[in-house]
Amino acid sequence: MTPHPLFQRRLLGAALLTALLSSPLAWAQNSGLQADRPIRLVVGLAAGGSLDAQARAVAKRMAEISGMQVIVDNKPGASMMISALEVKKAKPDGHTLLFAPSSVFTQNPHTLSNVQYNPFTDFTPVSIISRGPLVLTVHQSLGVRTVPELLTWAKAHPGQLNFASFGTGTSSHIYAEAFGKTGKVPITHIPYKGTADAASDLLEGRVQAYFDAAPTAIQNAQTGKIVIIGVASAKRYSVMPNVPTISEQGMPGLDLTSWLAVVGPAGMSADTTRKLNDWLKQSLQTPTVKDFIAKGAYEASPSTPAELAQEMKTAYDKWGEMVKMVGLVKQ
Repeated sequence: MTPHPLFQRRLLGAALLTALLSSPLAWAQNSGLQADRPIRLVVGLAAGGSLDAQARAVAKRMAEISGMQVIVDNKPGASMMISALEVKKAKPDGHTLLFAPSSVFTQNPHTLSNVQYNPFTDFTPVSIISRGPLVLTVHQSLGVRTVPELLTWAKAHPGQLNFASFGTGTSSHIYAEAFGKTGKVPITHIPYKGTADAASDLLEGRVQAYFDAAPTAIQNAQTGKIVIIGVASAKRYSVMPNVPTISEQGMPGLDLTSWLAVVGPAGMSADTTRKLNDWLKQSLQTPTVKDFIAKGAYEASPSTPAELAQEMKTAYDKWGEMVKMVGLVKQ
């Protein structure tokens, strides 16, 4: 029996309404996002680095999934605090988001005296993006392959263990000081203005050790001039599974893995946060995005907003303890 034409039209109308409401743009509108406005991912470093590259890969896929324009806006400067303040002051409508490393939330408040934001009250957590630990690298001339061997070398050569860092108060500096304190060996801190100069001097043997970001360390280890002897994380790193953690080698505490995350301004609605989290999760589960992140020696690690909030609190407390242990004065 053929349905009455009026009933057929109602069925068709209901089907169209269902399709429209389930579309990405409808979801955006229902969450408070405006489909005709772009979503801005604010990045606190200049274009061209690994942070910027990940942001652009995620933004591209997020735009495809959401049907909205997603752009990367680079706002470098002041240990990425310029970008953080930009997002802190933004309207909490989901159109302005901060794409930042964990240091912005967990280290800066402990190491810098002019931080003008509270990581827990001025932002809405959305999702972790990826993880990538620092790794302990040494110049091959030392002839060491493990953390215990480096400690033995340092004790046999007092005052000669020069640790590079990519700046005073950075994670590489704090880890170097913590290594000396925990291992009970004297170290000399040699700060540089960035990762490139620090890595270059390690390659040339002007310094003996350096806590470097995994992507740079892996690339430089291929020259044969440096050796990666430990990973600063709670568990072994999938990118280099044969390299033991520093904790495994008898030096606990140096296990704070760095991560990248997306947050919005404080006051974003639960619906908006949930929809942005869903788009980010889908983006990070896309094989091309996962592979891109992995090629940069990071691991895609989507999370819930609550998991990011807990991660921020745990890391903030641990960094506070480590800064206090090494006696670092705010800059």
